[in-house]
Amino acid sequence: MTQAPRKRRATRVGTVVRTERVTPHLVRVVLGGESLTGFGAGAFTDHYVKLQLPPKGAPYGAPFDAEAVQAEHAPELWPVSRTYTVREWDAAAGELTIDFVTHGDDGVAGPWACAARPGDQLQFAGPGGAYAPAADADWHLLVGDDSALPAIAAALPRLPDAVPAQVFVEVEGPADEQDLPGVTWVHRGWQPVGAALTAAVLSAQRPAGTPHAFVHGEAGFVRELRRFLRAELDLPRDRMSVSGYWRLGRTEDRWQAEKPEWNAAVEADEAHLSP
Repeated sequence: MTQAPRKRRATRVGTVVRTERVTPHLVRVVLGGESLTGFGAGAFTDHYVKLQLPPKGAPYGAPFDAEAVQAEHAPELWPVSRTYTVREWDAAAGELTIDFVTHGDDGVAGPWACAARPGDQLQFAGPGGAYAPAADADWHLLVGDDSALPAIAAALPRLPDAVPAQVFVEVEGPADEQDLPGVTWVHRGWQPVGAALTAAVLSAQRPAGTPHAFVHGEAGFVRELRRFLRAELDLPRDRMSVSGYWRLGRTEDRWQAEKPEWNAAVEADEAHLSP
């Protein structure tokens, strides 16, 4: 049987309109340009794009054909893919906002964002997405680390009025907080990622009823809180959006390759929790 050819993901090229250092560890980049016409974000609050970033010193730049680059250049010059949440899509202005967590020269996307200037171009595919706060939930629970902050911030205006919500976000320290209503800020400090966040969530007094939960960030604490949602709150799977955006000690490429096995292990773990 002949296998159908793999469908190529359509790409766009955004032009940097402006950048802003929002906090010591977060750079906001606003993209515009004709390529963004018809960009389909809006239905979900966790929309994401797949950035395609040439490595430092690559002899090409956006726009480029990834398959042609792979055919013509050595692997160390191939573009790398990084997944980032859409912080905001302004269809009227044709502007796409992406927030980048930065840690000096570490990584690929963070350094690009730090160095980005108006006129620079960024190639990406998307958007994807699947979550938005349910209108019929008894209450809402939103939990995440720095990587999930853009999606949580995008969800806040969509939370139904007069419905209780608990929102926990872990950042390194007070300087990394943003002016967002209703957020309980948890400071990581010297602790491992997610340790203080998990403790804050588990110790909180919860509203009555069944929540709609959004828990995203580093895979270790996400798995622990998913177990809590399933075992302690008896939360149905269709009432939670839970995913490990990243994992300590892994590049995104390696984590994406390992994630199916990780998801299977989580599912097996939950099977043992069932009565």
